[in-house]
Amino acid sequence: MARRTLGNMSERADTGLTVRPANEVPFDDLQTVLGTAMAGRCQCQRQVLGDREWWYMPVEERRFLLAEQTSANDPDAPATSGLVAYLDGEPVAWVAVAPRPTYRRLRGRSGIPWKGRSEDPDDASVWSATCFVVRKGYRKQGLTYGLARAAVDFARARGAAALEGYPIVAKDGGTVVWDEASVGTPQVFRAAGLEEVSAPTIRRRVMRIDF
Repeated sequence: MARRTLGNMSERADTGLTVRPANEVPFDDLQTVLGTAMAGRCQCQRQVLGDREWWYMPVEERRFLLAEQTSANDPDAPATSGLVAYLDGEPVAWVAVAPRPTYRRLRGRSGIPWKGRSEDPDDASVWSATCFVVRKGYRKQGLTYGLARAAVDFARARGAAALEGYPIVAKDGGTVVWDEASVGTPQVFRAAGLEEVSAPTIRRRVMRIDF
């Protein structure tokens, strides 16, 4: 895999993507990626807030929270909550990646990451990549592979001890539909160097890379 790092910008020859921290790009670019359908309504807040608070929060408030979390339009911000990918100058994809305690939904009723493990949910040295969004018109090009690799590099560079993902697998040998695949698929994380550490449900996996 060929990769050039220019400051905080990563250019990946394997996918043709240029991936940048969300605080270094216009917030409008991220909104272009999210669009107006489900991702645009969610504003990448369901994993952060948990189901109940997310459900009752207006979209405008979710958008405001995302702008705060990404430190939008602030290249000097010490932290951000994800990466935006560009293809030929067009914003095309997003991955949410941040310290694991950021995501309250991981600790909700399902408790998916913890079944069969003795992990400390509050360990902020472990990061999570929780959501992938590819802009309509650019899907089925393998862009999530480049995003997952960029998430690994980003977490490592920011001092994480490990990165986890919580992908979903197809039901009964079928296919994973697009909305389900927003959490990632095992093959995407595996290609980025993560390995399966548990299978807490029939369809959900926990994958991890330690740095």
